[in-house]
Amino acid sequence: MGDEIDRLRTENDFHRRLLDLSTERDVERFLREALVLVLELTGATRGYLELREPRLAPTEPVWWMSQGCGPEEVADIRRSLSRGIIAEAIATQATIATSSALLDPRFGGRESVRASGIEAVLCAPIGRDPVQGVVYLAGATRGESWSETERGWVELFARHLAPLAHSLLERQPQEAQGDALAAVPASFSYEGVVGRSEALAAALGQAALLAPLDVPVLLTGESGTGKSQLAELIHRNSPRRAGPFVEINCATLPQDLIESELFGALAGAHSTARRPQRGKVSTAEGGTLFLDEIAEIPHHAQAKLLQLIQSKQYYALGSAEPSFADVRVIAATNTDLARALAERRFREDLYFRLSVMPIRMPTVAERTGDVAALARHLADQACRKHGFARLELSPRAVRAVETAEWPGNVRQLSNAVEAAAIRANGQRALRIEVSHLFPGAAGAERDLEPEATTFQEATREFQRALLQKTLRETHWNVSETARRLDLVRSHVYTLMDAFGIERGK
Repeated sequence: MGDEIDRLRTENDFHRRLLDLSTERDVERFLREALVLVLELTGATRGYLELREPRLAPTEPVWWMSQGCGPEEVADIRRSLSRGIIAEAIATQATIATSSALLDPRFGGRESVRASGIEAVLCAPIGRDPVQGVVYLAGATRGESWSETERGWVELFARHLAPLAHSLLERQPQEAQGDALAAVPASFSYEGVVGRSEALAAALGQAALLAPLDVPVLLTGESGTGKSQLAELIHRNSPRRAGPFVEINCATLPQDLIESELFGALAGAHSTARRPQRGKVSTAEGGTLFLDEIAEIPHHAQAKLLQLIQSKQYYALGSAEPSFADVRVIAATNTDLARALAERRFREDLYFRLSVMPIRMPTVAERTGDVAALARHLADQACRKHGFARLELSPRAVRAVETAEWPGNVRQLSNAVEAAAIRANGQRALRIEVSHLFPGAAGAERDLEPEATTFQEATREFQRALLQKTLRETHWNVSETARRLDLVRSHVYTLMDAFGIERGK
């Protein structure tokens, strides 16, 4: 009974300390606390813990921590990363336990083992496909061998540490740059927005300035960038938040019906108006009227819209009596309005009324740091929508999404992730893989088929070939490769993971 209570206490303490590790944001403290934990669990006298993103060049910097090891022993341990016990654990992705490395036929003949006189060792890889690090322990409690209990603790430790380490290391580049959204006023609520990029923060910062003011707003940017979502955010943060938010896509309406859809019509005003029709302006009373694709409004309707913005009054189709409306107008377009003005397709006075302070929504290409978070969010969203069990993106799928071209922006990314979730669920897969996102395209699993001709496939193949060629030319020196290709070194690693590029393959 006493042994069972001690075991439960140890397990509870283990999980509590793992929870503490999950909140740690400093890599050095994370390593120190993790190493102390595994040493206490096993009773080992010496330990070494290393974490790294998947790397090719052994000279690249990593995060490591040792305890109970002198400088010479640490040097010996680190040398064994390329050959020796640690190399074996990483290559096989399996725990190595030996009571005497010198007498073990697997390792006794290796130079690093003979030179160091290594005896009882327990070594386990952290993470799988790819390995994210390694825990190396020496000095067994009994001085001769490792018990199954000690081995079990190390494997449990390595399994739980992998996702914590992955999350911590992924945060490092973001935290080094700081959280750009910290500059957005605290009074502006942007719940539901995914991302932390400077480009997104700039758009939200402008929206925060305009939201409390009762002025028209013009949103610009490419199709699929999220202009509708930003319009709703402005409405929710405005004094009109209790009123309706009415959206109309001007591009989907026949030109001869736009005026009646907006301003309403009296019975008989046109062929389909058999009874009085209420327009969107009236529906939005006290709230916000969002006009998407405003460049598609014909000239005669533009004049009436200008009158509404200037005087708050309008005329229903067929009426000689003015109506009054207390509405705020937010407009959006992906059209080059400067060109539309030059071609007299859009009224200059209406443009200047709308564009008090235009807000441009950034493209996905300008928000590369947000893509992984967006993809994960969209995957969760798709699973909830279709009633699937939760599906996460595999690390390689995340890298593939980050390196792909998304000319259709967030809308295209959303459609691709939703389709991938449907494919993965249909195959009863446990997570979304590259093959679900890009079926038949070039990727980590296989070479690009010669007949593949889509823009994304061709772009991915070009990126893969160029990166691999440059890595070979620089003898797999990642820093030099990044310099030649004008990339951040961390992005080179991201591309290598996405395309499955490994040294010697």
